[in-house]
Order: sequence, then structure tokens, then C-alpha cells
Amino acid sequence: MKGEFMRILLAEDEQDMSRVLAAIFKHEGYDIDVAANGQEAVNLAEANSYDCMIMDVMMPVKDGLTALAEIRAAGDTTPVIMLTAKAEVEDRIQGLDTGADDYLAKPFSVKELMARVRSQTRRQGAFNPGKITLGNTTLDVEAAEVQAGNTISLSPKEARLLRYFMNNAGKSLDESAVFSHLGDEGEKEDRDAVWLYVNYLKRKLASVQSDLTVEGQRGGPYRLIQSGVNTYGSH
Repeated sequence: MKGEFMRILLAEDEQDMSRVLAAIFKHEGYDIDVAANGQEAVNLAEANSYDCMIMDVMMPVKDGLTALAEIRAAGDTTPVIMLTAKAEVEDRIQGLDTGADDYLAKPFSVKELMARVRSQTRRQGAFNPGKITLGNTTLDVEAAEVQAGNTISLSPKEARLLRYFMNNAGKSLDESAVFSHLGDEGEKEDRDAVWLYVNYLKRKLASVQSDLTVEGQRGGPYRLIQSGVNTYGSH
């Protein structure tokens, strides 16, 4: 299956490898952003929503483990695959303890890396935490209800969309990214539905006196904001 609307962050300082991997992922239908060092990876992760991150351990400015620790500390739960030339068990344990979801030692097969990315994005899509709270608002994912001053029911699409926004609060999300999280895999939906469901969410959040709302015009980008909070990572 091609990676339509999936967005990947590749943090790799070896330019030749970075160019090759970026070209392969683009050919497979993924959107990909490239970072040449750990600090660039942290900055991109703070500003954008990704479906998976691929991060080299040994990078200049800030190494991959330090960058990953900062990304996790900001509340970002995006799956991360670590790349490293080190194959020792201790190094793998350190990466996993820092918050990595998978680990691949160099040299590696590109086909294996692609398979691991597909595996991680499938797991991420299937993961539904019971409840997510941001500000005065709690989303009950399983019950498809949102509660603040009052409680209101959501449709399955509204619940998926609100979960995506809450997990990426403060980030500017383009229409393609939002669209990819609107429906179930294989479900056909018109792109105009994004604007429709964004407006449904805005009205329902307002109706329960939530301090959250969604900014943006038709065509995106969109951003979930919390009243009185201007910094990223407030959730």
C-alpha cells in the first residue's frame, strides 16, 4: 500500500543516505521532511504533525537520543525508528528507554525500513487511548463524547478528528494531513468534508463551553488552540 498523505520526518546527517531515502519515500507516496541534525528534528517535530519519525543516533548539534528525549518531553507520541551504526545491546536499550519505538542498525535494507515504517504507522492508527484531556476538555475516545462544562456526543469521524487535533494541539496541520485522519482506511471521502467536520467540531466544542477551538479557513491549514495558551506542548 502506498503511503498516501502519510508524513515522515527523516533526521539523518549523512547527505547521500538522506537523499536516497527521501527519494524512495517520495516515490512510495509519502510526504517527507528532512533534518540534517538533532536540533532541526526537534524544531520540525514541534511545528508539524508526523505519522512516523526516522532518526539517526549520531548527529551534529544535538544527537538523536537527546532530540528524541526533548520530543517525548513535549508530549509528542509519534512513532520513532532509530538508525545507528552501533549494534550493541546497550545502545538499543538506551534508545528504547529514551522513547524509541523501533531500532535499526546500519547497514540496513531499505525494504526492511519501509516495512517497519508501515508497521509503526498501522500501530499508531490503531492506538486509541481511553481518554485525552487538554485544558478544561476531555475526549472519551471509546464513548465518542467530549466533556467540558457540559457533555455532548460525537460522530466516529468527529471523535477521530478531535483526537488528532488534541494530540497535535498548537501545530499547523495542512488539509492533506487532517484528511488522512478523518476516515477509516479504505473509506472514500471528499476532501471538502474536512471543512465540514472542522465546523461541526467548532460548534460542538463551543456548545460544551470548551476552552478549545479550531482555527483555519477552508483548505487549511488548521490549528487547535486553547484559550489563554500560546506555547506548544501545553498538553
